[in-house]
Amino acid sequence: MKHSPILLLDAFINIILGIILLVLSPSLIGSLGHPVTEQYFYPNILGAVLFGIGIALIIEFYRRDPSFTGLGPGGAIAINMCGGIVLTVWLIRGHLSLPVTGKIILWILAVLLVGLSAVEYAIYRHTSKKPQ
Repeated sequence: MKHSPILLLDAFINIILGIILLVLSPSLIGSLGHPVTEQYFYPNILGAVLFGIGIALIIEFYRRDPSFTGLGPGGAIAINMCGGIVLTVWLIRGHLSLPVTGKIILWILAVLLVGLSAVEYAIYRHTSKKPQ
């Protein structure tokens, strides 16, 4: 199913929904008739995950290397990196009303997500080098 057009369509739908939730959360939520709040933390995190899934599906669609699959290590890297980056942005700029313990836990989670992605990618790069 690597080159299925459905896979690519699914990727673009996930990316579009992710962008909408990342960028247009206040407008989207207001237009749906839901209560408008001052923070859109959860829709943004969901948007980051959907965006990461979209990237993972594109990696799977175009992959050439059987060890770097979009729905395997490549997808995990994309999803974790997107979620970790958006969480970090929220922690820096989001003015979250959280107790110190909550902020510490979210910072640990953000560092783990981005760090895990970096380590996974470094391991992939190291193990995928072909001996000459």
